[in-house]
Amino acid sequence: MFKWSSTTLILFGILAVIVGILAITWPGVTILALVILFAVYAFMDAGLQGARAFSSRSAGPVFGHLLLGLIDLAAGVVALAWPAPTAFVLVIVVAAWALAGGIAEFFAGFQSGETAGSRALLILSGLVSVAFGVLLFARPGVGAGTLALVFRLESLIYGFLQITAGSQVRHLGGDVRSLSELRNAA
Repeated sequence: MFKWSSTTLILFGILAVIVGILAITWPGVTILALVILFAVYAFMDAGLQGARAFSSRSAGPVFGHLLLGLIDLAAGVVALAWPAPTAFVLVIVVAAWALAGGIAEFFAGFQSGETAGSRALLILSGLVSVAFGVLLFARPGVGAGTLALVFRLESLIYGFLQITAGSQVRHLGGDVRSLSELRNAA
């Protein structure tokens, strides 16, 4: 079990590092890949909404799920047909998410029941998120490149962490095996 888990973690880590390196090599392709990934997500969600619509027993949810499925389908088609405006819209959505999340984190930092360190961290991360959201709203063209950079860095960091975790699991598996051999010898 440990060997299979560790091998899987290491392989996913290597794949993530390769994706990160490719994203660094071709930054424009990275933005296009994010748009295509969004389109794939929209198509998958359209299929799931259709499945939900036909599994519902009443007409209200059927119509709602079918409508959401059609909207998802249209979003996927628009993303593939016009990738540049879609990248712009994705940046605006991330900006809105960062702004709203940052405001929520900022005010959560003033809630009672948290330690001073946790409160300070919430306030600081909220301010950073708000600044990031404002920057993306002010310069959406730079935002697309920033999203690609974040994706690159996240892929590399995630990959190295997965490889490290896989190595640790493999080492742990060896330790467990040694303990069981000791128990059988006694």
